[in-house]
Amino acid sequence: MTLAVKKHDCLCLGILFADVVCQPISHLPTPGELVPTERVELSLGGCASNVAINLSRFNLSVGLSGCIGDDPFSDYIAGALTKTPGIDVSRLRRVRNMGPGTSMIINVHGEDRRFISANGANAEYHLHDLPEEWLAPETIIYIGGFLMTPKLEAPETIDVLKLARRRGCRILLDVVLYGDRPYLDAIAPLLPYADAFLPNDHEAEKITGLTNPIEQAKFFLDAGTQAAIITCGEKGTYYFSQREKFHVDIFPTNYVGGTGAGDAFNSGYIAALHENLTPRECVVWGNALGASCVRHISATQSVFNRDELQRFLETRSAQCRDL
Repeated sequence: MTLAVKKHDCLCLGILFADVVCQPISHLPTPGELVPTERVELSLGGCASNVAINLSRFNLSVGLSGCIGDDPFSDYIAGALTKTPGIDVSRLRRVRNMGPGTSMIINVHGEDRRFISANGANAEYHLHDLPEEWLAPETIIYIGGFLMTPKLEAPETIDVLKLARRRGCRILLDVVLYGDRPYLDAIAPLLPYADAFLPNDHEAEKITGLTNPIEQAKFFLDAGTQAAIITCGEKGTYYFSQREKFHVDIFPTNYVGGTGAGDAFNSGYIAALHENLTPRECVVWGNALGASCVRHISATQSVFNRDELQRFLETRSAQCRDL
């Protein structure tokens, strides 16, 4: 078989969301109480769409594959993605008589954000929607929101990942925990095909039962991933592979809301990986984009572009230590 000509720098596969998000409020309302906020806005969300938007700011060519519905929220998602330069939305599939993934995001001063989410059309996404010709050498494949896409938990997903590895693609796997079930049973078959697995420490604890991020990372390495990257919010990021193990501190920033911070980290990591930087530099880029994200309530509004990142890193540095 002749390999297809490379079409995209990165493929973003997985969940797409419409987010209804508020500016931070003083406290959660009691039953029947109205708590005022400065602003409520509709914005784009979901791992695959957030990372695609962020990578477009680095002038990367992105192929996006996911499902939305046929309602006004779905129209909003399609419109926002279609008008973003650099994103190929030809494999954005509409599902009839469904809404898209939708979240209400509540920000409270001094607290982490809270989500109320409906999975919507994301439940219908499968890799029949991914063109085989997109699996070209050196393409970075990012699977975002795995566990919210039940039809990806199928043997055909492994078949596609095997083909992608044979063609020289690099595969990154991210998760969103949805429901209450044995998460590891679904994740374990994919880990041997992942160049990096990127949960946060809370997700890793739910998956493994371990509380220490170092032990979590070792667990995922033993399960087959080439690298385990555990993001820990204000406690920084742990990177473990067979070749090196280290921790990178966060960059202090003006925190407004945490929505999209993990996706921004993944975006920075992917952008650096695309430029063939070292694992340490990839994590530093990830931490920098994560810090830029939390300055706004939406998932992508304040994320650095390439020039902004470069200026930021010229004046800031992050402490990195071997483990």
